[in-house]
Amino acid sequence: MIRVLLAEDQGMMRGALAALLDLEPDLEVVAQVPSGDQVVATALEARPDVALLDIEMPGLDGIAAAAELRTALPGCKVLILTTFGRPGYLRRAMEAGASGFLVKDGPVEQLAEVIRRAVEGERVIDPGLAAAALSAGPNPLSPRERDVLAAAAGGATVAEVAGSLFLSEGTVRNYLSAAIQKTGARNRIEAARIAERNGWL
Repeated sequence: MIRVLLAEDQGMMRGALAALLDLEPDLEVVAQVPSGDQVVATALEARPDVALLDIEMPGLDGIAAAAELRTALPGCKVLILTTFGRPGYLRRAMEAGASGFLVKDGPVEQLAEVIRRAVEGERVIDPGLAAAALSAGPNPLSPRERDVLAAAAGGATVAEVAGSLFLSEGTVRNYLSAAIQKTGARNRIEAARIAERNGWL
């Protein structure tokens, strides 16, 4: 029996997925959590073979939770489920050690098959997303540029971003300027939008 942990912040979606997976004769959902920061503690208790993680969750996002889980419980395979097929998300998920990356609109039979293949050691990626990721190329932003752009994305001032990231205002301006240039944007709001759309933030 393959033991599955399910992390999804929408209760109805989580319940439906768990019910559908439990219909499979060789799969058992042993734990469900609504946020990314509950993944590791729950996994250490439930000892799943596979963790299905949504990308967009409160606390930690699915990619950050995947990286922590790979460290805490290396034997657990991680599959990322997302509504958003953004190329940058796929690249970041693979860097975090995910065994698979799937868009949520596929059939549940396909998900069950991917779980089985992941347990056998395969890496499974949505083919359309893999092609998009290859054509999009790597994330042009450095980790610090990403942090600064993400902090500024909601309309925070340079001073507020500097305060929240413990940087000088001049340094924040330099990072924002670099991010604007690398994304080909006209301003930081557009840069954040481009980066978000590509899954770089």
